[in-house]
Order: sequence, then C-alpha cells, then structure tokens
Amino acid sequence: MRLLRIRLPFAARAMRAAGALALLCCGAAQAVPTTFGTIVGNGLLCRDEIDNLYFYNYFVSAFGPAYKREGGAYWFKSDGASLWGVQVEEVMVSDDTSALVFIGAVAESTPEKLEQSIIAQVGVRYARIDSSAFPVREAKPASRIVYFDTKSKIYCAKFKPLTPTPPKPVRRPLGR
Repeated sequence: MRLLRIRLPFAARAMRAAGALALLCCGAAQAVPTTFGTIVGNGLLCRDEIDNLYFYNYFVSAFGPAYKREGGAYWFKSDGASLWGVQVEEVMVSDDTSALVFIGAVAESTPEKLEQSIIAQVGVRYARIDSSAFPVREAKPASRIVYFDTKSKIYCAKFKPLTPTPPKPVRRPLGR
C-alpha cells in the first residue's frame, strides 16, 4: 500500500509536467517572440546579415510551418506581430532557388504610413527611387518598401555569399 501512495503522486506530477510541456510546445508556435522586433526589424532594415536558414528556423519556431512556398520564398502567417507600431500579417524568407537571400514582411498599412512609422521609431529615412504612381522606396542600407495591393511590403535582399574556396598552394622549388 505504501508503494502505491509513492507512485501515484509521482505519476500525477509527471502527467502534470507532461501536460505543461505540451502546452508550452503548442503555444510557442502561436505566440510572437519578444525578440521579433529586434531580430526581424533589424533584418528588414538590412542592419544585419541575412541568413535564410536562420530566419526560416526562427519563423517556424515562432509561427509554425510555412503556409505556402511561392516566388522563391517560404511564407508564414504572423498573427499578432507588429513592427514599428504597424501590424505585420505575413513574413517571408527566401528559399534556395533564388540568386538572392532575403527576408520580407507584409504590413497592414500603406508604404507612406510604414515609412513614417520607421522614421519615428528608428530614424531610418527612405528615398523614392522611381517616379511611378507607386514608387519604390529605398533606405541607404538597401532596405526597400514597395506597394503590395493596398498594403506594403518591406524587404531586405542581398546576394548570396560565395562559398569560401581555399587559396591555391604556393609552389616553391625544392632545395630552397
């Protein structure tokens, strides 16, 4: 009887711990990480290196699996996320089919309002680089804001880094 009393509380504690772990695992894919603004925001402003494998893993752990793969990118629904005070409904990261490595986000505002929010929060200014009815805006570090229907898309794209190749060996004549 005594053995039974020892095992039951242990089993109950183990089941509670397993349930809490399951809630944490399932809930983690739905909650926006506290580091989202810093990591993704700085990436979108081209203030950091863009590593598509890193951002892919970050988005999967934050939002679950990509809901589509289109245009050379994995797309994730980012419910509840915001950057610079603007709601972000989707984020994307390049796959390996593109010559560029990029991350992007679809913001629930016009490019003008997104630009003003970025200026107010971070101080990064954008210049219009064309004179079309829907001009592309570009910041000095190469971050761009473009029209995306009635919303805006902000992205940072860089060329893929070359794989390092070892230098050719220096040949020396024997005997020297």
